Amino acid sequence: MRSPADVYEKIVYWSDEDNCFIGMCPELSYGGVHGDDAVEVFKELCEAVDEWVEIFKEDGKPLPEPKRAVLEAA
Repeated sequence: MRSPADVYEKIVYWSDEDNCFIGMCPELSYGGVHGDDAVEVFKELCEAVDEWVEIFKEDGKPLPEPKRAVLEAA
């Protein structure tokens, strides 16, 4: 079963400036997660996205439209 968080883009990349992997979800947060292992950063990012979705719901705010859905509709 898909989670509402599954539709959001999750990006993990290496940052030479920070000397670590950075994980981010542009549609939901300006912050992100970081660490030395790309797989662990992705796992943490998925957990963070799940939490952000719950916060939106608890606050009664509508979830942002996922970029992917917009691109597929275009």
